[in-house]
Amino acid sequence: MKKTYILIWTAIFLLGLASSAPAAGTLEKIAKNGEFVVGVRDGSIPFGFISKENENVGFGVDMAKEFHKALEMQLGKSLKLVFKTTNPKTRIPLVVNGTIDIECGSTTHTIDREETVDFTLTIFITGTQLLVKKSSGIKSYKDLAGKKVGAAQGSTNEKAVRDLNEKGAINPPANITVFQEHSQGFLALQKGILDSYVTDGILEAGLKAKAPNPEEYDVVGGLITYDPYAFIVRQNDSKFLDFINIQIIKMIKDGRFNQIYEKWMGPKGVVPYPMTEDFKTLLKLQSWP
Repeated sequence: MKKTYILIWTAIFLLGLASSAPAAGTLEKIAKNGEFVVGVRDGSIPFGFISKENENVGFGVDMAKEFHKALEMQLGKSLKLVFKTTNPKTRIPLVVNGTIDIECGSTTHTIDREETVDFTLTIFITGTQLLVKKSSGIKSYKDLAGKKVGAAQGSTNEKAVRDLNEKGAINPPANITVFQEHSQGFLALQKGILDSYVTDGILEAGLKAKAPNPEEYDVVGGLITYDPYAFIVRQNDSKFLDFINIQIIKMIKDGRFNQIYEKWMGPKGVVPYPMTEDFKTLLKLQSWP
């Protein structure tokens, strides 16, 4: 009987060790599989979209390519770079379940999301605004009373409008329709199904810039929310998070970050959006020595 008890407690002890052993980290996963899998957007101009050549392009895509080069140097081997399309509904689950190693899109870093995933350093700052037809007469969120409003499902923008409805700031409340992709919401605006599509100002500028008739649309209203963008990684993987953050800092310091920014959002970029002095200061402050 004593021998049986010893065997049982030994088994429990070993199971405890197994359960407490850390799972393989992202760097180890990448090295083992020989590929770096990145979640990117296909309709979030200028952060991730599909080019005329049917290729993934954008600010986030170029950042991912820099991470890929650094990973190959770090691991001392060639790695396949794989892009997988994400949207506001799938981006976090795909990181959590390990389908993608990182999401390089246009995701707002929030406290609520920190409960599920981790975020890199801030790579952009924007906020919720309104995309409307110039003929609509809409100038601010107060003009959305009783109007048909679209937003991406699960986005901070959707939450912002719902919060305004609940507080009575939009009265009567706006009627909200959610979409999986910004392009779907903008199409609904073009067809007159919506009175306004609500997302981050930079993304609205991108949708407007790519429209067949951009002069018919306008981005209006002050910032309803403050939205700092960051890339998504799995929780509790400090080794990989540190690696990515260090690459971002190196890119800020050696000018590559600014080059990529200018390519997509500079005066000759896809969506001209000058870097604010506040954002320049933030980049300096988060660039550790």
